[in-house]
Amino acid sequence: MEILRTPEERFEGLPDYPFAPHYLDIDVGEGRSARQHYVDEGPRDGPVVLLLHGEPSWSYLYRHMIPPLAEAGCRVVAPDLLGFGKSDKPGDIAFYSYARHADWLRQFLDALALRDIGLFCQDWGGLLGLRLVGLDPARFAFVVASNTFLPIGKGKKPSDAFLAWREFARTSPDFRIGPLLQRASVRDLSDAEVAAYDAPFPDEAHKAGARAFPQLVPIAEDDPGAIDNLKAWKGLARFDRPFLTLFTDQDPITRGGDAYFRKAVPGAAGQPHRIVEGGGHFCQEDVPEVFVDALRKLAGV
Repeated sequence: MEILRTPEERFEGLPDYPFAPHYLDIDVGEGRSARQHYVDEGPRDGPVVLLLHGEPSWSYLYRHMIPPLAEAGCRVVAPDLLGFGKSDKPGDIAFYSYARHADWLRQFLDALALRDIGLFCQDWGGLLGLRLVGLDPARFAFVVASNTFLPIGKGKKPSDAFLAWREFARTSPDFRIGPLLQRASVRDLSDAEVAAYDAPFPDEAHKAGARAFPQLVPIAEDDPGAIDNLKAWKGLARFDRPFLTLFTDQDPITRGGDAYFRKAVPGAAGQPHRIVEGGGHFCQEDVPEVFVDALRKLAGV
């Protein structure tokens, strides 16, 4: 299997993304390592805010949230998951698994020695981040969850919108990333912004991780991911630090998932949960100021 690296010149001149690159090496298994990119802005002694992107985006999604949080005094860390953004990309779809992604993220947090983390997670950022919260709750100071879930393969069936997306990612010969971000955002992205979402993926081989993610969502109780997530839910059921849900009103994929978090997580009690108007699935494009305000309040800055 080849581990691919997107040419650096594809990231030149991206609008509103002036952040210095940072890299570390991750053990991806089978005796291989891959380079992971992350943004690290703000004072190193400030409260840590971890911004986790999902599918098929990258840290560019947080370009309107990083500066105000850093200026407020937070240390803002926004990694590109392996297979996305400026991070290396294993070129074999079969190499990706939910467990491997979770392990790669744990390695990342360990390498940076991040503790007392304030987590913002959306989409697969939640499927990964919330699993780690459940398995290591003492590591996290608070959570803000938007348009995400932590499935265990039973209960509410996957939405028709999700199943259609899953099939599209698996089979579509025209799997262009930028237009996908546009279709799932409310505001009109500029041509340059759409191109920025396409930048990590110069050809089909670089899209293995993006095609793999939807197939890894557990939809049956015996899926390995569902079994591991059930363990994580036991930890979330004891998580009594602040847990705020800010889902948006125009996301058909995760609609209603916020209610389950509010009921099941003790730290959700008394939080100012809301359905944010004017936001699509990629809510960071539409209502970033809402999330910045919530994160600042929880971080105490």
